[in-house]
Amino acid sequence: MKKSLVIIAMLMVSLLASGQQVIKLWPDGAPNSNGLSGPENEMEGGRIGNISDPELLVFPAAEPNGLAVIMCPGGGYNYVAAKHEGTDMAEWFNAQGVTFAVLKYRMPNGHADVPITDAQRAITLMRSRADEWGIKKLGIMGGSAGGHLAATASVHFTSRTRPDFQILLYPVITFEGRVTPGGKNMLFDMYPDEEEVYYYCCEEFVAPNCPPAFIVHNEDDKTVPVSDSKIYAERLEQCGVPVKLLIFSDGGHGFGFRDSYAHKEEWTSALAEWLKQFTE
Repeated sequence: MKKSLVIIAMLMVSLLASGQQVIKLWPDGAPNSNGLSGPENEMEGGRIGNISDPELLVFPAAEPNGLAVIMCPGGGYNYVAAKHEGTDMAEWFNAQGVTFAVLKYRMPNGHADVPITDAQRAITLMRSRADEWGIKKLGIMGGSAGGHLAATASVHFTSRTRPDFQILLYPVITFEGRVTPGGKNMLFDMYPDEEEVYYYCCEEFVAPNCPPAFIVHNEDDKTVPVSDSKIYAERLEQCGVPVKLLIFSDGGHGFGFRDSYAHKEEWTSALAEWLKQFTE
């Protein structure tokens, strides 16, 4: 526990010293609860669990091009992989002129509405400081379960919380056929209502006003099948929403921003080019 607190304190000092910022999502308390208490659990590889006090780690671009991205790291809704699916990406996005923020969202712990509440709050907070960071267009991004969270925010939104674009890495999209009464699933409780499960099947709520999407997935992904990305892209295209879908034959799951991923240069170069349309 002491080691965890020291690591978190060092990270916050580093952020503040370099002009980056740590922003509490709910300084006066969140409108809902995940039922968790106690200190956060800092795990190997930059993973953080037992989150009950969500934060945004903001990395402002030195030369902003008008874009900002909120990244939702994955972790099976049990923790957030805040490093390789989060802070490791900041330098690359900043180099493109994009202000980058990592969302350390609360774990649902069976309360499915908690993560999306945090994601929507993060969007409104970033937009409230648009002048400070030179933001004209704000996108949401996520990997794996974080990809599901980003997709959820891209199909369930209001005029204030709609992202301008979405970037999804190997996202979970649907829970159809994957949730059984009494089964283990970190997003829902043990006996979720069928309507609640349906609400979080993102493909079922795609509409013409959903934001344009950039999606990356691997055919050999054994954790989240590539069919999730394919069906989501298909539904978006059917509604006339622009989609850039990159599917590679190999690379498995959870590559994030790791240099070991063979297609890193391909997907990041494609993303840099795709993002240019939002600065025009």
